[in-house]
Amino acid sequence: MPTMTAAERRDEARAAYDAFLAVCPSHQLLSRIADKWTALIVSALADGPLRYGELARRIASISQKMLTQNLRALERDGVVSRTVTPEVPVRVDYELTDVGRDLLPVLVAIKSWAETHIEGILTSRETYDRQAASTT
Repeated sequence: MPTMTAAERRDEARAAYDAFLAVCPSHQLLSRIADKWTALIVSALADGPLRYGELARRIASISQKMLTQNLRALERDGVVSRTVTPEVPVRVDYELTDVGRDLLPVLVAIKSWAETHIEGILTSRETYDRQAASTT
């Protein structure tokens, strides 16, 4: 078996993690972090830990099922941590991990971009839809 140089090993590693390939783990991760619920949950946790109900109120449009599924997925990925405090009733807090705090500026920037550009996007959609309707 031939010996590989450090550069060849780096090239091989880069090829193994190609997000353009559906089977690549980074492709799956990109799908998770590009999800709107992920962006909103991570942004909501920016100022510190929140309980489940506080998160649900902060993200008013999310269903209980979607919030639970996304919190579990983010916990599994190491973006969010879940802390259970045994009291009556049981207290469960969610907060960003170091990985989540590292991801936060990226998702906050995307959220901010969306809020800044939504009017222009809506105008473009209306124009496109009018033109599409007039050609059919």
